[in-house]
Amino acid sequence: MAILEAIKIGCQKIQPSQTTEQPTRWLWRDLSFELEPGIQLGLVGATGTGKSLLLRAIACLDPLGEGEIRYLDRSLSAWNLPLYRSQVIYLHQRPIMFEGSVEANLKAVYQLAVNSHRRYDPHRVRDLLETFNRHPEFLYQPAANLSGGESQIVAIIRSLQLEPTLLLLDECTASLDPDTTQKVEKAIASWLAANPQRACIWTSHDPQQIQRVTNQQLILSEYVG
Repeated sequence: MAILEAIKIGCQKIQPSQTTEQPTRWLWRDLSFELEPGIQLGLVGATGTGKSLLLRAIACLDPLGEGEIRYLDRSLSAWNLPLYRSQVIYLHQRPIMFEGSVEANLKAVYQLAVNSHRRYDPHRVRDLLETFNRHPEFLYQPAANLSGGESQIVAIIRSLQLEPTLLLLDECTASLDPDTTQKVEKAIASWLAANPQRACIWTSHDPQQIQRVTNQQLILSEYVG
């Protein structure tokens, strides 16, 4: 069974001066695809082709203009939204940090009702810290003092510790140096290898990265409305 299925979906392009009399313009339309377990899908297209909008629609952050997205053979509208978002996690290049330490940020997600049956695992977190060559003392740093790259590392660890089924990776390494980017790619590859029922979708400004980290690509320009 496919993890995710998009059925004839479309995303409208809204012009600032658009009136009801003007015809609707589409970024893409009649877009259908299936995401099977183990797939690392790269979204390919020039700036402005709606790659981020597609990921945001999958994450239930932006509405579709038409069509349907299904997760585990159920329409997104049929899912309890917090439960869905605990299994399908959206990571973008400007993560939100909460007040307090790095560890407080990692623990915060366990205060959500949907994660109440889970427990913070310091051993798992330390393993992830090692992937990024971060000492355990990193956990006690104030999140407010982190650089953009460090905040992204925290956001990635915060997501991976929850063991989601699907990751939506929206330019998630854009603010990172090449060495840290390589470590992110390694961490995500390890997460995928740990469970064959997982998948991810990438966007990146770097075509070489898309070639490196994906095994399928979807060219959005082929679906321009």
